[in-house]
Amino acid sequence: MTRILQVYEETFPIAGSFTISRGSRTEIHVMVAEITDGAHRGRGECVPYSHYGESMTSVRQQIEGLAPLIVGGGSRADLDQALAPGAARNALDCALFDLEAKMTGQRVWDLPDLADLAPPPDLLTAFTLSLDSPKNMAKAAQRAKGQPLLKLKLGGAGDPERVGAVRQAVPDVRLIVDANEAWEPDMVLPFSTALADLGVELIEQPLPSGADQMLSDCPHPVPVCADESCHVSADLDALAGRYDMVNVKLDKSGGLTEGLILTREARRRGFGVMVGCMLGTSLAMAPAMLLAGMADFVDLDGPLLLAKDRAAALVYRGGHVARPTAELWG
Repeated sequence: MTRILQVYEETFPIAGSFTISRGSRTEIHVMVAEITDGAHRGRGECVPYSHYGESMTSVRQQIEGLAPLIVGGGSRADLDQALAPGAARNALDCALFDLEAKMTGQRVWDLPDLADLAPPPDLLTAFTLSLDSPKNMAKAAQRAKGQPLLKLKLGGAGDPERVGAVRQAVPDVRLIVDANEAWEPDMVLPFSTALADLGVELIEQPLPSGADQMLSDCPHPVPVCADESCHVSADLDALAGRYDMVNVKLDKSGGLTEGLILTREARRRGFGVMVGCMLGTSLAMAPAMLLAGMADFVDLDGPLLLAKDRAAALVYRGGHVARPTAELWG
């Protein structure tokens, strides 16, 4: 049967607001690629990210530009050759996985080229707290009752005080932090030393991508994870000696296909792995759950930060997330 490709935008409100070092927002805009063959439907969701030069318009144009390939029966391998890594390729790649699973009547992890993957178990995911004052972050941590792993968004000056206030408010909760490139080089050693004393287990992207060379020579008592500095497996060469871990996000890697390659290659080279996400719905989280069984940390809490999720949403309970239903994805 002939395939049909549809592309559409959706908006979901955030529960309150979400703030990182680069700004705040109260809603998210996602792009969905939907591929049908007349009897089956495959979907993939992406979140265009302006920090990487993407917009809703540019991503829509990229997806629509691949319509001849997709409608003509193009494969995921064809897609990887035709489109650079990024949000647009992610939506199409995940939609093709979903469509194949629906057409064959299998769960996606049972497909032949994913035969080495186990079905996703219930996973412990971090729960993210927005950047704010120490007092407000401590209150937010107390409100996040039942979340055993918190991820704190940081912003540079005052970060040890922020983490200290949270630690005092929730002394028994595990903590990781994400600076989103906001630190200066002279902050790395004193801040990481202070955060080690507060029991922080991981520091994500302290320095700007492209300006992180000094991490090779700077002691950091807490493991450091590359996010903005790591998109695809080809980036790993430059990260050796600078970072202890990498954050794999499908919107950066351009889909599950490259996400699997990146995760496996990072593991082979001795990097730890975090599986993360942009702020999206359950449809965006579901494919990433296939990587999470290989990860040291999972940060797939996007739907928990929304005021509304989509139908057949992932089920979160006690800091854990269950595998997606076939109705949602895969």
